[in-house]
Amino acid sequence: MAERGSVEIKILDPRLQQWGLPRYQTEMAGAVDLHACLDRPILVAAQEAPVLVPSGFAMLMGDPGMAAMIIPRSGAGHRRGLVLGNSVGLIDADYTAEIMISVWNRNPPGHDPIEIVPGERIAQMIFVPVLRPSFALVEQFSRSTERGGGGFGSTGTGL
Repeated sequence: MAERGSVEIKILDPRLQQWGLPRYQTEMAGAVDLHACLDRPILVAAQEAPVLVPSGFAMLMGDPGMAAMIIPRSGAGHRRGLVLGNSVGLIDADYTAEIMISVWNRNPPGHDPIEIVPGERIAQMIFVPVLRPSFALVEQFSRSTERGGGGFGSTGTGL
């Protein structure tokens, strides 16, 4: 089992040794970049179904107090329209299969497809703490709040 705060990485695609193993690009980076481990370039058509792209590695967190989230790379989403097909991908601590990246071209229909080439950094992964509360079934809550049962917009829309 991985030591608390430690993650075991299993390389499934040896090309990651050249392209870059999961690592932080700067001392203060919050996430590691994920590479597209493809055999040939692919085209992701605008507004078509998401495409699963292999990352070339699997991992074991083994700590129920930790999870990983796959999120888009900011520049790829803003400049190219390449985002994740599932918005954010959640990886549980006990998942040990290959990390897959669901990519989607959010550009309008008729826009050029987005080309993804082997080795390209297409997403990033951030590790987050997980709280696992116990649940208590109740007839009424033990206290009230200022907001109460107010839903969307109940705290106002003013700036």
